[in-house]
Amino acid sequence: MMAGLDSFNQQAMGMLTSSRIADALDLSKEDPRLVERYGTGDTVKRIDDNGAPRVPQSFLAARRLVEAGARVVTVNYSKWDWHGGPKNDIFSRERVDFPIFDQGISALVEDLHQRGLDKDVTVLVWGEFGRTPHISAQVGRDHWPRVAMALLAGGGMPCGQVIGSTDRLGGEADSRPVTFAEVFATLYRNLGIEVNTVTIDDHQGRPRYLVEGGAQPIRELA
Repeated sequence: MMAGLDSFNQQAMGMLTSSRIADALDLSKEDPRLVERYGTGDTVKRIDDNGAPRVPQSFLAARRLVEAGARVVTVNYSKWDWHGGPKNDIFSRERVDFPIFDQGISALVEDLHQRGLDKDVTVLVWGEFGRTPHISAQVGRDHWPRVAMALLAGGGMPCGQVIGSTDRLGGEADSRPVTFAEVFATLYRNLGIEVNTVTIDDHQGRPRYLVEGGAQPIRELA
C-alpha cells in the first residue's frame, strides 16, 4: 500500500502506524507533577456539537507528538462559536474556559523552554475571526472579520511583544496591522522555508507562491 503513496503520504502513514504515536499519547509516562502543571480534573469534555473537548492535557500531548517526530500539531480547545444567550452564556463560558486555557498554554511554553525546544517549536494560538466590538441583542458578541488576534511563542522569536493595536472599541486596526499572510510567512520561515522562492504547482501546473501578495515574515519577530 505504501508504494502507491507520495513521500509526504508515506511519512504521514509511517507516523500513524508507528508505536511512537501510541507512546506519545500515553500521558501516564509523564511525571504526574508535570501533568498537574498543564491542568487536570476538568470533567467538561464537550458542551455540544459546536466545539471541541476542553482538555488542557492536549497541550502536553502536542509536545510529546513533536518529540515523536510530528512536524505540525493542531489542538482544538473547547467550544469556539460563542454568541450569547438568555443566561449570558458567552461571559460565563469565558470565566470557566480562559483560566484552564491560560494554565495549559503557559505550561506548554514553559515546558518547551525547559526542554530546550523553544527555538525549534513555534506555538501559535488563534481563531478564524474576531468578535464584534459591541454587545449584541443576545447579550454576547458575534463574528467580526475586521480585527482578530494571535499569540505566538517559541520559534527562536523575540517574544514578549504586543505588535499592532486597535481603536478604543477594538473594532478596527489602528497601528501596525498584521495580516494572516504575514503570520503564515513567519511560520514558514521558522520551518526553514523561504517564501520568496519556494513555489507549489497548482492543478494546471502553474507555480504558486506559498503566501499571497508578497507577504513577508513579521519583521518584529525576526
